[in-house]
Amino acid sequence: MYAVLLSFITAFVGSYAIIPTIINVALQKKLYDDIDERRSHKVITPSLGGVAIFAGFIFSLTYFTPFNVFNDLQYTLCAFIVIFLIGVKDDIVPMSPYKKLLGEVMAALILYFKSGVKITSLYGFFGINEIPEWFSLMITIFTIIVIINAFNLIDGINGLSGSITTIIVLTLGSWFYLVDQISLAIMAFSLAGATVGFLRYNYTPAQIFMGDTGALLLGLVSSILVIKFINVNQLIVGHPYAIAASPAVAVGILILPLFDTARVFAIRISHGRSPFTPDRLHIHHLLLDYGLTHTQATILLTVVSICFTTFVFFFHSMSTFKLLFLILVFAAILSFMLQKAVERKRLRFNSGIDLQTDEKFR
Repeated sequence: MYAVLLSFITAFVGSYAIIPTIINVALQKKLYDDIDERRSHKVITPSLGGVAIFAGFIFSLTYFTPFNVFNDLQYTLCAFIVIFLIGVKDDIVPMSPYKKLLGEVMAALILYFKSGVKITSLYGFFGINEIPEWFSLMITIFTIIVIINAFNLIDGINGLSGSITTIIVLTLGSWFYLVDQISLAIMAFSLAGATVGFLRYNYTPAQIFMGDTGALLLGLVSSILVIKFINVNQLIVGHPYAIAASPAVAVGILILPLFDTARVFAIRISHGRSPFTPDRLHIHHLLLDYGLTHTQATILLTVVSICFTTFVFFFHSMSTFKLLFLILVFAAILSFMLQKAVERKRLRFNSGIDLQTDEKFR
């Protein structure tokens, strides 16, 4: 227990302490986000906060992890370094999406072949259990890449990605501790500590953003923890803290980044556009358009994430299909209600402008 708590504290102190230096260097060297019509910030802000998250996380992880237990850690660190280098490069000199994707695939392949991070079963979903090696490779790589980019896509307003990640990794880390997976608990709590240290400077008014360096790392670590969460459940049948519908619970824990990404991609494709076309269709953008501040939107979405997480753990004894169906329906209903509320507000606003115009020229 002490190692887990100390990993959180160490990562927090490391991240928190070096961010002011990163901010100063980034401003001096003009390493900051440009301002355009799509972005929700209006002042020049450095975007290298992910460097601090990475530093605090890696130091704490390597210092407190028992290598004799987590003997694949060296390969996992290699995957982290690949993602870190991609993120830093993209934050300083933007990369093409295809080069970023290639790096993400490389990190995922390292995890699959060297660290044992793989999906080996569908756990009864659609009546399928064990799957062949080729399908395991495909679905694992796909899952890791989807989660990485989902976290990158929700990093659009102050504090959101860091807050959601903190909830996710603390939830998974606490569960890993309860089932005696201490090395995975240390990984989760180390990331949580580093992220919380960063959030001190990221809430409105944000002094720094995490950039791709941070968002890609948060997504990669979360994907590892979620896949391990599902796999460990398979090994502890009968344990007091075993989870029945673990794949559905995993989706519930990650519901905000996963559902928002799927929703936005579906809308773009239905309108005949590339799913990677930048726009303001994300849920956090809708909340801002409705009139919420960055802080209010972040708090609301964090509360929603906590509610979904609580729900799936409370009803984990349901079948995977039923629980997954329920959480997707709830998410769809909530997003539909928000979309309609924003449309009504826009309609009232436009009507108000029309009335003022008529009054002016009457």
